[in-house]
Amino acid sequence: MKDVYQCVKQFKKRFPSTIMWRVKKHCAIIDKHLNPDEEVLYACAGQKNDSWTNFFDTAVLCVTSKRLLIAQDHIIYGYSLNSVTPELYNDLQVFSGLFWGRITIDTAKEVIYFSNLSKKSLEEIETIITMYMIEAKKLYPNKKKISSMKK
Repeated sequence: MKDVYQCVKQFKKRFPSTIMWRVKKHCAIIDKHLNPDEEVLYACAGQKNDSWTNFFDTAVLCVTSKRLLIAQDHIIYGYSLNSVTPELYNDLQVFSGLFWGRITIDTAKEVIYFSNLSKKSLEEIETIITMYMIEAKKLYPNKKKISSMKK
């Protein structure tokens, strides 16, 4: 099983211009919420907001064998955790700006922004999340087929 912190350290080594702080604390939250049968496939860090001027909302995005986890340890107290399962995932958008890029993850319930990412990392993150979701969605039954079977 891969360690979340080690994955993020490798990400930072490959893409040093990505802005991230207190990564170990954010990774510890994901470690705390991993289910026993989950395996870490990929992890990266960036800012959980849609503004390139805000550098103080670092979060860790982790792709596991069952879902996407986005963890953020708050500076004073508490933390937040988003869990996106494949059936709630809609799509992903990539924006590349002058210095950094942004990934927008659209789900059935909310939109999650992940910004201040190295422009070179955008392709890797998009490919991994998209490929994972395509494969994971194949495992879920099609709602149209189920509703037609009920009739």
